[in-house]
Amino acid sequence: MRAVEMVRRGMGGLRTGHAGTLDPLATGVLIIAVGSATRSINMLMDLEKQYETTIDLSATTPTLDSESDRVEIARSTPPPSADMVAQALKQFIGDYPQIPPAFSAKQINGRRAYDMARSGEEVVLAPRMVRVHEMSLLSFTWPVVRLAIRCDKGFYVRSLAHDLGVVLGGGGYCTAIRRTAIGPYLVRDAIELKQEALPNPSQLLALHPVVAR
Repeated sequence: MRAVEMVRRGMGGLRTGHAGTLDPLATGVLIIAVGSATRSINMLMDLEKQYETTIDLSATTPTLDSESDRVEIARSTPPPSADMVAQALKQFIGDYPQIPPAFSAKQINGRRAYDMARSGEEVVLAPRMVRVHEMSLLSFTWPVVRLAIRCDKGFYVRSLAHDLGVVLGGGGYCTAIRRTAIGPYLVRDAIELKQEALPNPSQLLALHPVVAR
């Protein structure tokens, strides 16, 4: 919402809204719609997403990212090879049920899961079907895996880190998440929001035909 407010001020108070949030740790593309484009927010949110992430397989954390303290995981088997990691990734391509992180904005009886988790309450979230179109192993040097992911909305990269660690017999949490694209909107076309230099109307992109049709 801070990003929305900065854009609104830069656009002279025009109606402004966001088309999906990012995890606190994450960087990359955040779509902010301005003026009449706010009517297309639901369509923008439905676009597929692309991410690059770095996962540490030697430990886990309560938040499944580096926002909380590491919990070391003792292994009963030797660390996996790159081939083993690549094979494990195959089971996360396509449609499969994924359990969202306890520290997420999902609601349980009207309460946010992250509020319950922060207060020490048990958080039990039901699995939800997610869809991954592509997943590529960019690099692997134990215990660090770098992945590129193309998926539909609702997919949690942090949950993938946990689930991949379980399959490989250890831990898993994200040390970096970067959203590189939302549909046709690419990170290379984005602008960095800076408090000292608010965005201006000349920097707006027109709605892509896939959204504006």
